[in-house]
Amino acid sequence: MDHPNTVIEISHLTKNYGKHRGVTDLSLHVEQGTIFGFLGPNGAGKSTTIRAMLGFIRFDSGRISLFGNDIRRHREEILAQVGYMPSEAMFYPDMKVREVIRLAARVRGVDCGEESGKLCERLQVDTEKKIRELSLGNRKKVSIVCAMQHRPRLFVFDEPTSGLDPLMQTTFFSLIREYVDQGATCMLSTHVLPEVKRYCDHVAIMKEGELQCVQTVAALTKAGARRIKWVRDGRREEFLYDRDLNELYRELEGHDITELLIEEPSLEEVFIEYYKA
Repeated sequence: MDHPNTVIEISHLTKNYGKHRGVTDLSLHVEQGTIFGFLGPNGAGKSTTIRAMLGFIRFDSGRISLFGNDIRRHREEILAQVGYMPSEAMFYPDMKVREVIRLAARVRGVDCGEESGKLCERLQVDTEKKIRELSLGNRKKVSIVCAMQHRPRLFVFDEPTSGLDPLMQTTFFSLIREYVDQGATCMLSTHVLPEVKRYCDHVAIMKEGELQCVQTVAALTKAGARRIKWVRDGRREEFLYDRDLNELYRELEGHDITELLIEEPSLEEVFIEYYKA
């Protein structure tokens, strides 16, 4: 059952590709006004989930609703309220940037001139260049403008910052936060874990087509293992410890401990823990 503030509701989604892995029995929901990180290596099922969620592919079983509407029955209505940016967007190479941006707005039947102008200024987009003259990073910025200029209720970004320099990455997330603060929602599929820790409210981790967990970023780093640093009997050691800390203290009895530090692991370390065989 959908909750009033739920933007994405996925229930028991399964999509098979014959011998190739898809997604198995995936259930998750994303609340309005949040930045939701969607993590996993290549082949984990992230792109399959996103394509099914946006009605680009058929799925075998389960249910997906956005804004309370079933994607199978209300696809056009839903997509009018979504800004989607794939990891690699393709444009007509001989069109000028301004022509591509205007075409994207006309396809939606929306006047986006004021918003696209603001976005181009913030992202430093040269609208007079032809697409074929642009670097990867500059093509990425055009993709961002096309996805955001109609002020959608939901942003879905797949590896949005690859190719962007650090300054533009910061600008991009500043824009996302501004839209989210005004009521939009963002689903962010990425491999860049520092981005997740800095900007995301919640995170889902996928592995081999199955959901491993959905948690707040803060809870994810506090759960499970701890990073231990100590100097024991003159030897400096550093490791992850996932058992009861009382057992660790008992192990220290009879040893000369001159330094001891117990801290939360990094998000990278937590992520790696989920992918151990």
